[in-house]
Amino acid sequence: MHKTQTDGMNLPKKIYEGRRIGIEDALRLFSWDLIELGRAADYRREMAKPGNKVGFIKDRIINYTNICEAKCAFCAFHAKSGRMEPYELSMEAICRKVEELAAAGGTQVMLQGGLHPDHTIDTYVDMVKIIREQFPSIYLHSFSPAELVHAAKKSGLTIDEAVGRLKECGLRSMPGASDLLVDRIRNRVSPNKVSRDEWCRVMQALSRHGMWSTATMTYGMDETLRERIYHLDVIRKIQDDTGILRAFIPWSFSPAHTRMDTVTAATGIDYLKIVAISRIFLDNIKHIQAGWLTEGLKLAQIALAMGANDMGGVLTEELVVKATGIETKASMPVFIDLIKNAGKIPVQRDSEYHDIRVFQDD
Repeated sequence: MHKTQTDGMNLPKKIYEGRRIGIEDALRLFSWDLIELGRAADYRREMAKPGNKVGFIKDRIINYTNICEAKCAFCAFHAKSGRMEPYELSMEAICRKVEELAAAGGTQVMLQGGLHPDHTIDTYVDMVKIIREQFPSIYLHSFSPAELVHAAKKSGLTIDEAVGRLKECGLRSMPGASDLLVDRIRNRVSPNKVSRDEWCRVMQALSRHGMWSTATMTYGMDETLRERIYHLDVIRKIQDDTGILRAFIPWSFSPAHTRMDTVTAATGIDYLKIVAISRIFLDNIKHIQAGWLTEGLKLAQIALAMGANDMGGVLTEELVVKATGIETKASMPVFIDLIKNAGKIPVQRDSEYHDIRVFQDD
């Protein structure tokens, strides 16, 4: 969609003419009136994905272990945080959860765990193989760049070799859990996880193997506004290079019950500005997801007027965010009503963003 940036053009004109904005432009957007910013973002949403549809998927997140060597300061989920006892689900328990999803008409499973000291690439390959054999209709959008790099190192493999093993056994795509792609912040809050450059190398490897991904953003960890835009810039460049990012999902860091509990929590206004600025800056990503799980249903509904056009998963079983004390529940009827009341058309979609069912009043 983007065109070459034109020097000297005023920012509103750039936006409404569909031109690519730069880092300094994006920084200026933080000072815009919220209504004006939302109007501009919604215009860019229409350019990226015309129409009034808002998608959601029936999926399940299976957090199969909380044993993790990373011990990130922002995480309340890992076993050493003191919030939860260490656990590791058996393969039988994982399959029961997948079976429950399939019985409820769900289509996608996200397997998510920690950087377990004993997990190699064979651990992940076996998990994928068993689920694919027992539930061939379920789409596996699973693991993370950090898990992949961890397993590759434990197994003496390159990133490319590890990705190849997972694709061969049936993994379809990998969530691009990004946290914040600024090494100053990563070195302080998650020094044992992948660096910004390693995250990029995983995305490039996924692209070489014909696999898809997404990108996320966890903000509110004492980063500057400029560093927030630097994060978006990394993602935009990766998408320019690979085209594999189906969606972008921003959410705010919840400091409660973490080792960063003195950090001031981000506000709802912060969230809406991030959604809108992301939509305008990320001119090469079609879907921006409203983060109902972390932000709540009402704020997610407002985000649908600020550039977001997807609600993510409706049957989400999730423990990582829950560990911080945030527990937001939803159901398919709730999603449908919420989307309709936002003046949009609810659409149940699959993992590749194809319509399964459109809920449009006659």
